[in-house]
Amino acid sequence: MLTNCLPIKPIHLAFLLVLLYFLIFSWTVAGLILFIFALINLYRHYGSKKFFQTCGCLVVFGLYFVTLHFKHEQDYAVAPASLTQIELVPDTISINGDLLSFEGKSNGRTYQAFYQLKSQEEQSFFQKLDKTIILTVQATTEEATPQRNFKGFDYRSYLKRKGIYRIVKIETITNMQQATRLSLTGYLHDWRRKAIVHIQQSFPSPMQHYMTGLLFGYLDKSFEEMGNLYSSLGIIHLFALSGMQVGFFLGIFRFLFLRMGWRKDYVDWLQIPFSICYAGLTGFSVSVIRSLIQASLTNLGIKRLDNLALTLMIMFFFLPHYLLTTGGVLSFSYAFILSLIDFDGLSEYRKKLAETTAITFGILPVLIFYFATFQPASIVLTAVFSLVFDVFMLPVLSVIFLLSPLVKISFVNGIFEGLERVVTWVERYFNHSLVFGQPDLTVFLAMLIALGFLYDVLRRKKLALQLCLLLALLFFISKNPPCNEITVVDIGQGDSIFLRDVTGKTMLIDVGGKVSFSSQESWQERQSDSNAERTLIPYLKSRGVDKIDQLVLTHTDTDHIGDMEVVAKHFKIGEVLVSPGSLTVPDFVKRLQKMKVRVRSIKAGDKLSIMGDSLQVLYPSRTGDGGNNDSLVLYGKLLDKTFLFTGDLEEEGEKEITFNYPNLQVDVLKAGHHGSKGSSSSEFLSHISPKVALISAGQNNRYHHPHQETLERFENVDSCVYRTDQQGAIRFIGWQKWRIETVR
Repeated sequence: MLTNCLPIKPIHLAFLLVLLYFLIFSWTVAGLILFIFALINLYRHYGSKKFFQTCGCLVVFGLYFVTLHFKHEQDYAVAPASLTQIELVPDTISINGDLLSFEGKSNGRTYQAFYQLKSQEEQSFFQKLDKTIILTVQATTEEATPQRNFKGFDYRSYLKRKGIYRIVKIETITNMQQATRLSLTGYLHDWRRKAIVHIQQSFPSPMQHYMTGLLFGYLDKSFEEMGNLYSSLGIIHLFALSGMQVGFFLGIFRFLFLRMGWRKDYVDWLQIPFSICYAGLTGFSVSVIRSLIQASLTNLGIKRLDNLALTLMIMFFFLPHYLLTTGGVLSFSYAFILSLIDFDGLSEYRKKLAETTAITFGILPVLIFYFATFQPASIVLTAVFSLVFDVFMLPVLSVIFLLSPLVKISFVNGIFEGLERVVTWVERYFNHSLVFGQPDLTVFLAMLIALGFLYDVLRRKKLALQLCLLLALLFFISKNPPCNEITVVDIGQGDSIFLRDVTGKTMLIDVGGKVSFSSQESWQERQSDSNAERTLIPYLKSRGVDKIDQLVLTHTDTDHIGDMEVVAKHFKIGEVLVSPGSLTVPDFVKRLQKMKVRVRSIKAGDKLSIMGDSLQVLYPSRTGDGGNNDSLVLYGKLLDKTFLFTGDLEEEGEKEITFNYPNLQVDVLKAGHHGSKGSSSSEFLSHISPKVALISAGQNNRYHHPHQETLERFENVDSCVYRTDQQGAIRFIGWQKWRIETVR
C-alpha cells in the first residue's frame, strides 16, 4: 500500500508539506515559527531515523517547490509587450455587454484577454462560438491590477496562481481561423464549450443556468443577480461542483460497467480516463479534481485521513498552486473535517447534528479569513437546498441534457422559476450575515490550533470551556481590532475615508460611486457590481464593521455619494450628516428619503466626537448648492496629529477657510478634489503647512488627477504625498501615536 512507503503517517507528512509550501510561496515569520515547531515535534515523536527520512522527503518536495517558484518568477519577468496572434480557449469565453473576455494561449504562455466588441453581430458570433480558434490581432499586454485595499482582492496574484502573468488588451481582430491541432486538454475545452452553447441555445432561462452550473460548472454574467442572492444566503457553494456531483456521475459510470459484467479491477482502471474527461468537462476545478483523486484512492482501499493526505500531495503535481486559491483551501478544509470527525457511536439524528455542528464551527475560521462574514441560516439552507440540488435537480437535468438531441424538455422551467422566487423570498428574511472581520494570520492560526485542541479534549469539560473562551476572545479581536484607525479606502476615482476608535465608534466620510459618461445601446450595456461592493464594503467587513454610526456625505457629486444606497443595504447607519446646501438638491433628497435613515444637516461650528476628541466642522458657514465649494470640511486633533478633510473643496472655499481660521495648522491634509489643478492652491498650502498630503484618485483616471502642478505645490511646502492611485489604500493606525501603512 502507498501509505507504507512513507516514513511517517501520511497526514503528518502532508501537514509538513503544506507548511513548507506556504513558507516558499507566501513567506511569513509566523509560518516559519510554525514550521520549526512542527519539525521539533516530528523529531520528538518519531525519533532520529524517521526524522531524517522525512527531512529527505521534504528536501525533494522543497526542490520541486523552489523550481516552480523560480519558473513562476521567470515567466512573469519575460512576458512580451505585444501580441499578434492568440489561441482562444473556448470554454473560458465570457461576454458582458460589449466586453469579451477569455483565456488565450500564445507561444506556450497563457493570457487573460479582453476585447471591446464592435457590433451586435460580433457579439452573437462569440456567443455561439464552440471551438478553438486562432485570432490574428493587434494587442498590447500589461500587468493586471494589484491589490488595492488591505485584505482586498488581488487580481494580479489571482491570475498568477493560474499561470497567467499578463492581461491582453485586443484593439483589433484582423483574422480568425480554426485550430487544427489540439491536445486532449484542447478537445475537452471544445467539448465543454459545445455543451454550454447547446444548453444556452436549447433551454430557457433560468433553467439553462442551473444546467450549465450543476453539470459543467459554468455560470455566465446573466446569472449574476441571482448568484448574489445565493451568495448572501451562504449557499452559492452549491454551484461549485464537488463530492456529491462527482459521486453521482462516478456511481452511474461504475454501475453501468459492473452491470455489463466487467471485473471490478478493470472498472477501477477505466475510472481513471473517465475522471480525466469529467475533470475537463467541468473546467478542471480544484474541488472536482480532489474528489476524483480521492475516489480513485478509495478504490485502492485507502480511506479517511490517509486518503486525504495522499490526495493533497498528489494535487501538488496537477495544480501546484491550488493552496493559494480560496476554492482550494475551502475544498480541502471541508474534506479534512469530514475525514477527521467520527460520530459512529451516536444515533442517526444525533450523528447528523454533531456532524453539522463540527463542520460549521470547524470551517468558520477559514470562512471568515477569506470572507469576513458568516450566514447562520446557511446551515439549514445548505441542508435543504443541497437535497433539492443533488437528489432532484442533478439527476433530472442530466437526463434532460442527454435527451436534448432528440427532444427538448423545457416545460420544467417553471420549477426553476419557482425555486428562484423561493430564494428571493428567503433572502428577504435572511439578508444580513454575521460580520466577524478578517483575522490576521497570527489570530487565524491561533483559532485553528485552539479548535484542534478543543476537538481532542471535548470530554474534559473544564478544559474545553477554557478553550471555548479563548476562541470567543479570538473572534472578538477579529471583529474589534484593538486600535484606532483612519483609512483612505482605494475606491478608484472618488473619496471614502473610514474612521474608528478603540471603543468601536465608526464614522465614514463619503462612499464613492461610479460616474457614467455615455449612453449605450442595450446590447452594449454591461452588468457589474457597484464600486463600493468591490472596494469599500469588503474592506469595512474585513474590519468587523456591521454598523456605521455616522455617515458624512460631504457634497452631492456622484464620485462621493453615488453608492450610498448600496452601503446602507449592507450596514446599519446611525445617522447621515450633510451640508445644508446638499438638502437643496431634489434628487439627492429623494435618495436620502428612500434610505429611511436619520438625516442631520451640519455647518461650521458643529462638532463630531470620536477617538476621545472631536472633529470640528469648519465649512460651510452658509447654505450653498451642494457642489464642490459647498463641501463639508472637518478638522481636529486625533491622537498626536491634526487632520483636515476637505471633500472636493476648491480654491474659492480654501480662501474662505484661510480668512476665517488665520492660525490653522495641519499635520495631515486630505487634498481637495482628488489633487486637481483647481484645489490645494499655493496660498492655502502655505497657510496650513501640511506635513502629509493624502490624495484619493483612480489609477489612470480620465481627469489626470492628481495634476502635476498640484504635486509641485505640495513639494514646495515639503509635504509627503500619499496617493491611492499608486500606493492603494492609506491607513493611519495606532493607540496613542499614528503609524502610516499603505497597501503597496
